[in-house]
Amino acid sequence: MPDITMKDGSVRPVDEGTTALELAKSLGARLYKAVCVARINGKIQDLRTELKNGDRIELLTFDDPDGKKTFNHTASHVLAQAVKHLHPEVKLTIGPAIDNGFYYDFDSEIAFTAEELKAIEVEMKKIVKEAIPIERFTLSPSEAVKLMEEKDEPYKVELIQKHADAGEPISFYKQGDFTELCAGPHLPDTGRVKAFKLTSSTGAYWHGDAKNKMLHRVYGTAFPKASELECYLNMLEEAKKRDHRKIGKDMELFDLFPEGPGFPFFLPKGMVIRNTLENFWREEHQKRGYEEIRTPIILNEELWHNSGHWDHYKDNMYFTKIDDEDYAIKPMNCPGSILVYKRRPHSYKELPIRLAELGLVHRHELSGTLQGLMRVRCFTQDDAHIYMTEDQIEGEIEKVIELIDSFYKVFGFKYHMELSTRPKNSMGSDEQWDKATNALKQALENNGLPYVINEGDGAFYGPKIDFHLEDAIGRTWQCGTIQLDFQMPERFDLTYVGADGAKHRPVMIHRVVFGSIERFIGILIEHYAGAFPLWVAPVQAMVLPISEHHNAYAHDVYEKLRAAGIRVELDDRNEKIGYRIREAQLKHTPYMLVVGDREMEQGTVAVRMRNGEQATQPLDEFLENIQKEIEEKRR
Repeated sequence: MPDITMKDGSVRPVDEGTTALELAKSLGARLYKAVCVARINGKIQDLRTELKNGDRIELLTFDDPDGKKTFNHTASHVLAQAVKHLHPEVKLTIGPAIDNGFYYDFDSEIAFTAEELKAIEVEMKKIVKEAIPIERFTLSPSEAVKLMEEKDEPYKVELIQKHADAGEPISFYKQGDFTELCAGPHLPDTGRVKAFKLTSSTGAYWHGDAKNKMLHRVYGTAFPKASELECYLNMLEEAKKRDHRKIGKDMELFDLFPEGPGFPFFLPKGMVIRNTLENFWREEHQKRGYEEIRTPIILNEELWHNSGHWDHYKDNMYFTKIDDEDYAIKPMNCPGSILVYKRRPHSYKELPIRLAELGLVHRHELSGTLQGLMRVRCFTQDDAHIYMTEDQIEGEIEKVIELIDSFYKVFGFKYHMELSTRPKNSMGSDEQWDKATNALKQALENNGLPYVINEGDGAFYGPKIDFHLEDAIGRTWQCGTIQLDFQMPERFDLTYVGADGAKHRPVMIHRVVFGSIERFIGILIEHYAGAFPLWVAPVQAMVLPISEHHNAYAHDVYEKLRAAGIRVELDDRNEKIGYRIREAQLKHTPYMLVVGDREMEQGTVAVRMRNGEQATQPLDEFLENIQKEIEEKRR
């Protein structure tokens, strides 16, 4: 009788041939209904996998990222099966799980309109109701090609042929009359996809290449319970109200023009927010011993070959020629920082050296992926590069974590951390990667900081810790990152003179706090729904005279606030006071100062706050309070 080890370390005997699903059933009906996939000896596998003696097993539900991924991927197969039922002529491509659900790309002549999506949902519900068993099987590459040719699925044939040279068996999943090329894993049956919704349809190029055919991409989301789906859909509705593109336009913060797709223009009020964030960034970095630099946005092509970006990033770069020599517009700031470090010799006594830069970078993004400030073609990274000895790694990582934590607390963000490990497309030795990954783990664990592993999502030059913010309506955004790099110092032959008088190789940290300034502003707009904290708000107070008779006093109030550094506007238009108050509220103005006869006589202001509270205060008292609130950076 085989013995297996559970997540808590307990050893449990099971009958020969017991599957992970049968184990879940033996542990209770609740777990049996909720389990999505198993992690066996560290590998994610189907619940139909038979357990062997000595296996270590974790049973994962939708609450685990791998369980959620399996659940959503199965939902994408249900979608594909439903489409094939309704439109057998449609050709299948790929259908992965994504952060908030799934999508499937179809080569189809039909338009996936709202009505069509509803019809597909009806068919999906039939498939779910049947609770069709999902079974895995494998074929040789030649057999797999033959099967997909018989089913007239040319995209599947192409995918198989890409991997045919390896000679490995090709994995398929079958659910009733539907067979799909897929590595898996999947849920045991379609009946577990209890609640789902097809959310939208858009175009997408095959392999993301504009030279290929345009496909139809259908997005959806799925949950184990209808109540969870309802909450998510409510969140999507709330997200529409908070769309930074609409709020940004209404508040005149930024704009996008067809003359520069993906290149945002910041308007005066948007620049107030941007400058406020950047000034805050500079103040906090100066306190922590960073020195600010600025490097050019165009550098010669040879530099990018040397850094490794050419091999790993050239498809996302822009190029130009100067005096018949090839140059590239920088997609990242690190090579420029490295040149600054390398310009003179360094002693161990100088380390760590912390060089910070608000650096403008350009990256080529397909037009279909552009989205307001969230996905652009040029943006400013709040980069810093730290050069240090190996003994300083843990201490510097701890300092960066403290810095990032202090920033996010100011804005009221909760966050979680992910440790992203070596990707397939990377450079350097296993030994270097193991050393770097273990150093990041050690810093996290020594400080009792919880994190999850994100396998294979590190930078091409090193592992990283990513910070995922949670906004006011529960969405997460990846912003801050800490990347530990042994590769760049070696490729650029960076050195310092040690206490022994010999040359040594420094280690390098790449890190950002905001990430992209543009994207962070977009996140703030949606997080606060435009109602920014006072210290960030582009207009902090609006002075509103009740009638023309009060304009002179209103102007005096305006001038006194402006002289004290308050961002204030005066609205003395010939409109009713109620109309002007409502307009100021719609623009999320923190304080509206209404002045009439009594205020003019007593030297006061009638303060209306955007949360609805009202009070009358002496002008000097109001000024003192607002200055204190700005200084304290209250949320």
